[in-house]
Amino acid sequence: MFHKDDEIIDFLEETMEIHIPEEILKDDKKAIKEIEKNLDIKIPKNYKKKKKINKFLKDKSDDYKNFLNKKRPKKLLKFIYIILILLIPTLHILIEITRHTNYIKIRNLENNLIITGYSILVLVIVTSIIYLISKIKKNKQILGFKNTICLIIILIYTSLILIAEIALYHNNKFKDYIIKESMNTINHQYVANLFYDNRTIENTLSKTIKVNSNLYEFEEINYTVNEYANPYEEEILTKEHEDDIYKIIKIDGISRDGVSKYSGYMAVVYDPANVHLATSVGAGIDKEKSFGQKLSQISKNNNALVAVNASGFYDPNWRSNGGIAHGPVIKDGKIFSEFARGIESGGLVSITKDNKLLLKRMTGEEAIEAGVRDAADWGPYLIVNGNNLVKDYESKWLAPRTAIGQRKDGIILLLVIDGRQEHSKGASYADIADIMEKYGAYNAANMDGGTSTAMTVNHEYINKPSNGERKTYRGIPNAWIVTKEKSTLE
Repeated sequence: MFHKDDEIIDFLEETMEIHIPEEILKDDKKAIKEIEKNLDIKIPKNYKKKKKINKFLKDKSDDYKNFLNKKRPKKLLKFIYIILILLIPTLHILIEITRHTNYIKIRNLENNLIITGYSILVLVIVTSIIYLISKIKKNKQILGFKNTICLIIILIYTSLILIAEIALYHNNKFKDYIIKESMNTINHQYVANLFYDNRTIENTLSKTIKVNSNLYEFEEINYTVNEYANPYEEEILTKEHEDDIYKIIKIDGISRDGVSKYSGYMAVVYDPANVHLATSVGAGIDKEKSFGQKLSQISKNNNALVAVNASGFYDPNWRSNGGIAHGPVIKDGKIFSEFARGIESGGLVSITKDNKLLLKRMTGEEAIEAGVRDAADWGPYLIVNGNNLVKDYESKWLAPRTAIGQRKDGIILLLVIDGRQEHSKGASYADIADIMEKYGAYNAANMDGGTSTAMTVNHEYINKPSNGERKTYRGIPNAWIVTKEKSTLE
């Protein structure tokens, strides 16, 4: 069936100023007769398809050939115009991806994409207005058959983009499915990392059983045993000097995936009273004034022997300065700050006034009532009351990790595992839980990881923090530190 915007009909109506009624166009035989009559050409009977008729006319009519040559620039402009329209929803979802992705290089494209998107939108609007005015002036049909088909394609494409955005960022079931399915593989984790940031992935993968730890009496430590239960006990309990406050153990191993190497350090602190929470001098909850400091600086400020990062922090678009810790922060038995929690799992990771590691989701006030002297909020909890909560955890998501644990004899374990580097791909939650379990942790929790994971000894970094393309270490709001001074809070 012929239509008003077919090239042959355009040629007759525009160049030869012949009006062909719609009724004739609906009947192919009548339309072909009309074309033959006005062009004084006989179209062969076997030429029924428009493409074949078009080719025949190009060969027989120079006027028609010249007309088509003049239309080529218009066709190209029309094609570019359609592409520009299709780019608008494409850029929209790309901007959403740049706001949520784990990849820093893609995140950095956000501003450029926004500027490009607005420029294209303005160009399309202006061009559309000019097109409509020209059609109205010429008293022509605004939407011909081909234009209608193009519009339908554009609407379908835009709808698909909208559905994809809703599914990826507003449908929790689909989001969890994408994250779990891709992160439970070794080769396809890039899918989840492309669409979601670490915090979103962490929230999906860290939903462990919500259980609180119990307080218990410390067992007496025997440093003079002749036989140890295992090599890990020997590493823990063998001191170089009797009065050592801490010991650093090198940690190396293979992740549960059976392929990836991990490497890091564990600080063994013999008296939990030597472990405290230290805060950045700029930490708080004011989004304009709060700022974090590097771990090495927090260590220097507090004369720390050992320091590891603690709380997760408010970090929109990975551009914050690390000054606002998520969840309650307790320091020396007082509420230091209390901001919204940043992770669905876990809760407060606390040291009580009697130096016991308490894992319990609480408000700041509840923590004070429970006798907490120092606390930072994060998760998931790894080991609670001797039970490894992530023992059967399937995720193969490897990343830099920080964890804190306590044995039944009171010894505190501070663990950091490097990640995203050649010497260490990183560890999963199950990996660090396994490490803590091997070294006898009765309670243990995951602290903020990723670019924050770091350990200093005498203010010097002993691990290799992964900080993407940045050349400096990240600012953080607080840290677990080991000092010569013991807590005297009662």
